[in-house]
Amino acid sequence: MEIPRNLKIYLSFLILFVAVVQMSCNQSNEYKQQEKESSKADRLELIRERGKLIALTDYNSTNYFIYRGTPMGYQFELLQSFADHLGVRLEIKTNNDLDQSFEMLANGEVDLISIGLTKTRERQEIVDFTDPIDQSRQVLIQRKPDNWRKIKTADELEELLIRNQIELAGKTIVIQKNTSFFDRLVNLSEEIGDSIHIIEDPNKEVEQLIAMVANGEIDYTISDEHIAMVNQRYYPDIDVATNISFPQNLSWVVDKGQDSLKILVNNWIGEFKNTLTSRLIYNKYFKNQRTRNYAKSEYHSIGGGKISPYDDVIKTLSEKYRVDWRLIASLIYQESGFQTDAKSWVGAYGLMQLMPSTAAEFGVDSTSSPEEHIEAGMKFIQWLDRQIPEEVVDPQERMKFILAAYNVGLAHVYDARRLAKKYDSDPNVWTGSVDSFLRQKSDPKFYRDSVVRYGYCRGEEPYNFVIEIMDRYDHYKNLIKN
Repeated sequence: MEIPRNLKIYLSFLILFVAVVQMSCNQSNEYKQQEKESSKADRLELIRERGKLIALTDYNSTNYFIYRGTPMGYQFELLQSFADHLGVRLEIKTNNDLDQSFEMLANGEVDLISIGLTKTRERQEIVDFTDPIDQSRQVLIQRKPDNWRKIKTADELEELLIRNQIELAGKTIVIQKNTSFFDRLVNLSEEIGDSIHIIEDPNKEVEQLIAMVANGEIDYTISDEHIAMVNQRYYPDIDVATNISFPQNLSWVVDKGQDSLKILVNNWIGEFKNTLTSRLIYNKYFKNQRTRNYAKSEYHSIGGGKISPYDDVIKTLSEKYRVDWRLIASLIYQESGFQTDAKSWVGAYGLMQLMPSTAAEFGVDSTSSPEEHIEAGMKFIQWLDRQIPEEVVDPQERMKFILAAYNVGLAHVYDARRLAKKYDSDPNVWTGSVDSFLRQKSDPKFYRDSVVRYGYCRGEEPYNFVIEIMDRYDHYKNLIKN
């Protein structure tokens, strides 16, 4: 029986469609496989190639935060020391969801996770643990009685608090989801032969739950002891003296099979833990009583969320001039540390450190208000933007050109672009191209080059100026709401 012509055409199209779909699926699977293989490439080699360590940590009042415009934190400073040891820059990513953090590690989005994790069988199946970076116990967070300050003796107070783990029978304990606290409480329930009601909160992290205990919203939670001790300074109405575990090792983690990175981290940990720097960093965050003032300050990224006394002004003007206020805040921090009376050796002054001639051009002088100085600085940035060639199209790269010109002047930036073009580098890309030529304008070979019109420049200064502002801006974006 002969197949009708219309049906033949239909079947031909159907076969073609199936073939195209199959080819598309194969290409998609091939791409996913390549992506997966890329994420499994040697991370240490990639770190060295890119000149940057990408690490993930959690944001809280101990590990990573902003205080008075400065990135701080125990894990942050450890990571910075490790990056310095490697001779690379540090980029921080944050995530307080451990499942997502492990996913980012497996996908190659980050090189390591720096939180301080305890080993569990389940975790060891998906990540590799480094040697211990620290050690801690798990402790119960409970609220002291309302009248605890009036209780005459310590023994009387002790009788009103849970000190024996058996007393946790029948109690409800709220913990952060995906922590080793759950396994410990399950084992403890078996040990005491009674139920402990465990609630895993998917939205709150440890410090938020500690605050909820202090405020009477929940009765109990669990924390690592060093975190608990710090938070007890903020919340004197909580008690953290009841241990529910033996001391446990806390480690960083790398992706499965990243042996070269793991070995390097372990070697560094072995050396670093015996240094004065290591002890100073630990004491700074866990023993120094001044840390109590950090989280209570309005200039703490978690406590008050402010960077400076001028945040509102910067936000208003940044909206007017269409720039992220956190970038301007990072620039002001770099220039003056938010000090209105700051003055440089070359005569620049005020929050934005404008030279007298530039300040006059934009309508301000030493008697002008901080608000007027900030706006003058933004007008200057806007003017510089108009001078940068349109060929510099990437917004982030363009901002780096603007910042360099803000620091050292347009003339030297133009020279660096001409050098980049002459030496077959991209004159429209700052990082790894124009920045390196500006940096070399202190070398006679380059500042005497025929394409250079403005001579010698101490290029290291604007080079670092751009890096430091953009790095701080990244920290601000991590921790401060837009």
